[in-house]
Amino acid sequence: MQRHLILEDGTVFAGESFGAPATTFGEIVFHTAMTGYQEIITDPVYDNQIIVFATPIVGAAGIHAGAYESMKPTIRGMIVHDLAEVSVNRQRRMNLDRFLKQHNIPGLYHVDTRKLIRHLRETGSQKASIVDFADDHAKDQLVATVLTNKQVANTATVKPYANPGRGRHIVVIDFGLKHGILRMLDDYDANVSVMPYTTTVEEVLTLDPDGIVLSTGPGDPRVLPDSVLTLIRVLQTKAPMLGIGLGHELFALANDAELLPLSSEHHGMNHPIEEIVSRQMMYAMQGQGYAVDPESIDRNKLFVTHRDLVDGAIQGLRHRDYPAFSVQFFPDGAPGPLDATTIFADFFDTVEDYVEHVQS
Repeated sequence: MQRHLILEDGTVFAGESFGAPATTFGEIVFHTAMTGYQEIITDPVYDNQIIVFATPIVGAAGIHAGAYESMKPTIRGMIVHDLAEVSVNRQRRMNLDRFLKQHNIPGLYHVDTRKLIRHLRETGSQKASIVDFADDHAKDQLVATVLTNKQVANTATVKPYANPGRGRHIVVIDFGLKHGILRMLDDYDANVSVMPYTTTVEEVLTLDPDGIVLSTGPGDPRVLPDSVLTLIRVLQTKAPMLGIGLGHELFALANDAELLPLSSEHHGMNHPIEEIVSRQMMYAMQGQGYAVDPESIDRNKLFVTHRDLVDGAIQGLRHRDYPAFSVQFFPDGAPGPLDATTIFADFFDTVEDYVEHVQS
């Protein structure tokens, strides 16, 4: 069945339907990863978005239990060039078409994704819809649609929960947490307590954390309440802190830096990142719509630790006075290269130093 993708600027792309036959609206972005589509479409970072995949064929790996980044995908649609009908992956339990149908998510294949991505590179992210007929009514509906800015509230936990371990106690503030972070913390046998982003300083400190992680998450960090920034300002003085993705952006805002929206968002694997102090390069996964404005950084508070080697965007910050640092990229390797997992090793080294200092 033929359906259509309509962009806010009036551009229309035709394709064949898979997944749910639903009409949908969302922000359209493109992703350059060649693998890991299940991790991407279940990542809360992509809440309320329609994802265009640059890889020519999607679906050959099926859907399997080890690749979920959240229990329920909240993307609004999926656009691919070609769809693999049969999985060759021995872990396959379900194919992609059936998975999207179960979650009422529409998809299109046989779309000219190369042309679409070139267009999005020129115009930037915009609203889009997947519809049966690309008529004037559908276009008017898209223009009139107001997309939500409550993505964090839509994806973050509302109640605390534990991911028990026997090691150091790490409190994770959930802004739309991806499971890859929990897997990495589990590799260090961390005793994890996940807290909602609406938690208070007192609630966190009552847990006596050895370290604090500000999680990844979707949307514009600037729309979150000021109480979140106050929480970060206080907690960074109390225990080692690591911010990731949205957590990095909030860490920057809490320390008086400003953010700029990217003209072309970064969504993909194998982004080259330089660690400035060592001049070493790593490849990492990114899901980024905003960047820290380098002119806004208070050099008495923060210094830059990592940069994107493609466009020079800031990819890491560290506080001068407290054991707190952050990275814009995703160091959990889910999916993506494992180079950046050293960030977690750095964090746990900081935690051990902190605990030894407190106990001495």
